[in-house]
Parts: sequence; C-alpha cells; structure tokens
Amino acid sequence: MSGLTHIDETGRACMVDVSDKAVTTREAVAAGFVRMAPATLALAVSGEGKKGDVRAVAEIAGVMAAKRTSDLIPMCHPLAISKVEVRVDPADDGLAVTARVKTTGQTGVEMEALTAVSVACLTLYDMLKAAEKGMVIEAVRLVSKTGGKSGDWTA
Repeated sequence: MSGLTHIDETGRACMVDVSDKAVTTREAVAAGFVRMAPATLALAVSGEGKKGDVRAVAEIAGVMAAKRTSDLIPMCHPLAISKVEVRVDPADDGLAVTARVKTTGQTGVEMEALTAVSVACLTLYDMLKAAEKGMVIEAVRLVSKTGGKSGDWTA
C-alpha cells in the first residue's frame, strides 16, 4: 500500500518478517553532537564534574541503549548484538558522539546505532545541565551501514 516495510497491505503497522532473509554480517555507524559553551566543554573534558566522568558515563549509557533498542522502538527486532562501541570526543563547540554496532543476523543494526548515539547525547545533557541549560543536541544521523539485502550505504 505505502511501500514502507512496516506498513502492511491494509495500512496497519507491522513488524517485518525477516525469517526468509539471509544471515549476513551487518554493521552500522551513527553520529551526533552536543553543542555547548566552552566552560561546559572544559568541565566535561576534565572528568571532574560533580557527577563524575560524564564522557565515560555517556559511553556506557549508549552501549546499554543499543542493547535495549527493541524495547524502545516498537517494530525493531530483538538482536544478538556482537559489538557496540560508543565514543564521546571533544570537538570545537561541544562533544561529538559516535556509535558503531555490529551483528550477524537477518536484519540490520541502524536503529541500535542511532539509539546508542541519542541516549549518549541525552546522558551528556543530563549530566551537564547544572552547568548549562542551553546545550543543543543536533545532527543525530546514520553515517554508514554494511551488509544485508540493500548492501552498503554511506552518507
């Protein structure tokens, strides 16, 4: 009806049946950015904030989020994730967040990578909001994906 994979022929939302898809190695990379004032960035990089090492906590939160994606996004399949790597690195005007997620299965890990980045960014905001309420979470996006029927893709 719509050409969307999560909408059936009657227009109802549905989980995609992946049982006939080939098992392949699949990987996705996502990125995001938290824009902040220089003083807030210095606090985040120092690791000496009141709540501890905010970058390390955000990285762990991102890993945990990737593993729980199917609990948050209704039509996502629960996946056996083989690797999740989340990095929070200082950049001009803020913190850059990247997530790399890998599995071997019948469906991709794009949503897991995007969820990891989103939750890591939200964790940074939560842990730094006492220093600055005006931070901006931006540019959460898929950077690349490999594997599966649709093949490789890069932004």
